[in-house]
Amino acid sequence: MRRRARRARAKGRERRDQVRERTKERTELVRERTRERTEQVRERTEEVRDRAMERTEHVRERTRELTEPARMTVYRLFGIDRSGPPPIETLAGQPLRVWTIPNVVGLIRLAFIPVFLVLALRTDEGTDLVPALVFFAIAASDYLDGFLARLTGQYSRFGTLLDPLTDRALIVAGGVVCWHFDLLPREALAILVVREAYTTDAARRALKKDVRLGVNWWGRLAVWPLMSGLFAALVGVGWPAKVAVVIGVAMAIMATIRYERDGRRQLRERAAAEATAATDAHAGPAG
Repeated sequence: MRRRARRARAKGRERRDQVRERTKERTELVRERTRERTEQVRERTEEVRDRAMERTEHVRERTRELTEPARMTVYRLFGIDRSGPPPIETLAGQPLRVWTIPNVVGLIRLAFIPVFLVLALRTDEGTDLVPALVFFAIAASDYLDGFLARLTGQYSRFGTLLDPLTDRALIVAGGVVCWHFDLLPREALAILVVREAYTTDAARRALKKDVRLGVNWWGRLAVWPLMSGLFAALVGVGWPAKVAVVIGVAMAIMATIRYERDGRRQLRERAAAEATAATDAHAGPAG
């Protein structure tokens, strides 16, 4: 009996030792796995934090570029130097600020376009001097409102919307007169009117999607041959007007292509940024 009792006690001690050893091994394994998971979470948290810091720094830098006013120089004042960020007053979300000196000039230009149409369409051949001079005054004053905005610092979001609208309305009005009196090739005029209508609609869609389309150099340069050609046709100059308008139409089409590319690029970049942010937000808690 005593031997059996000793054997039972010995087996009990062995079992307790085995259980203790297994418990110790399991505890150590759990601790190791916990340390590994903690390290993974820490590494993932640091990655997400680093990415967030990079995005924050990028946004801060971009905001600084957009909001820092460019130093005014003679070249910038006269519109020769157009580098640097746009004025903050012209960005989306800013107040319209309708009643400024440059905007008054722009509204006067817009109001005289119907006057030009009435005067020109009442003539016999469309080449009278008075409507041509009104057209010239409206076209030439396009430079004035921009100059006054830079001179006085009265930038406004309304001005950025009004100026291209007035230019397109004037070009369409000149095209209507030239079409009516057959002063220019109607094929070029039709392409020009379609381009202006398409660009206006594209600008509306871009504004709705919060896409900023700055005027490119093709668009800036196209204004000169277009306005010059239309004015030359209105004063009775023949083939130089036709050559200028054809060149202007080609340059305007190039400008529209650039607008489309810039708009699509901005939408792609925005979609990529949103996708990256969504991935990081989803991966962060999961990690």
